[in-house]
Amino acid sequence: MQPTDLFLLRLTRYFALPLALIACACGSSSTSPTTTTSGPTSSLNISLKDSPFADAKAVLVTFSVVSAHLSGADFITLPFAGGASSRTCDLKKLVTAQDVLGVGPLPVGHYTQLRLVVSGASIYFDSATSGSACASTISPPAGSSAAVDIPSGELKLNREFDLTSTTSTNILLDFDGDQSIKATGNGKYTMTPVIAVVSVSSASSGR
Repeated sequence: MQPTDLFLLRLTRYFALPLALIACACGSSSTSPTTTTSGPTSSLNISLKDSPFADAKAVLVTFSVVSAHLSGADFITLPFAGGASSRTCDLKKLVTAQDVLGVGPLPVGHYTQLRLVVSGASIYFDSATSGSACASTISPPAGSSAAVDIPSGELKLNREFDLTSTTSTNILLDFDGDQSIKATGNGKYTMTPVIAVVSVSSASSGR
């Protein structure tokens, strides 16, 4: 073996372990466990409105996770309204109104991000839905429809806010249907959720 070949072999062995460790750390960053903490809590209410997908009478989107990142800790799950395991919203009904997505007590502290996971979506072209804009389940309307493929439904919103024991906080989100849903041809659609934080406001909790 030539001296140059021996040097390259040793160099490869030297860097192999650090590179493997870096790869493992990067792979686990998007799957951090959701945790809870004890101590004083504050009320957080997240509401949703929509800039709609125009070519439909109803757009049903199901959310499976709504959580907030507590600085120095982890993402903490915010319960869906009514304590359901998921929440479905008809975006067409949220054009001039808004509805509650998640609500509940969270530990007081400084928060850096919101995380939402969209687990399903469907478009309906002939009829509107009946009942509330958001619920644990919404009956699909009659007529033609199309399923929407969601390559990645996880979305993190970088917006900092503070929760205190003396105030309740309200966050309004805007789900942009036209920007989120794209036709891919042959009657098929895909969704990359585009959601923006419209406002963050606090009010006295009366404690």
